[in-house]
Amino acid sequence: MSEPSIFTRILGGEIPSEIIAETENVFAIRDIAPKAPVHLLVIPKREEYRNVVELAAGDPDLLAELIGLASSLAAEHADGDFRLVFNTGPNAGQTVFHVHAHVLAGGLEEESLGA
Repeated sequence: MSEPSIFTRILGGEIPSEIIAETENVFAIRDIAPKAPVHLLVIPKREEYRNVVELAAGDPDLLAELIGLASSLAAEHADGDFRLVFNTGPNAGQTVFHVHAHVLAGGLEEESLGA
């Protein structure tokens, strides 16, 4: 059995973090290494999907809910314009294999987004 992801541990209160928004199935936190003035992570509460490709194939409704929360957060924390990034695989910069979206707004750095 694999260890719970850092996101599951945050959701469970084992690792401190401020959950800034939440629905029945997804939650959002601030990225600890922001690449833009607004850099949030939107994460499914279940960790069975390692990346966005698995999520889209396995539960498109959950993907739609994740994107809906991302859009709401961009409206709340920025002007509604945002970049939504999913890193898929280690060569693309994914380091946490529990699917999550990066919501970025404001002045964006050009370097890799990581995680």
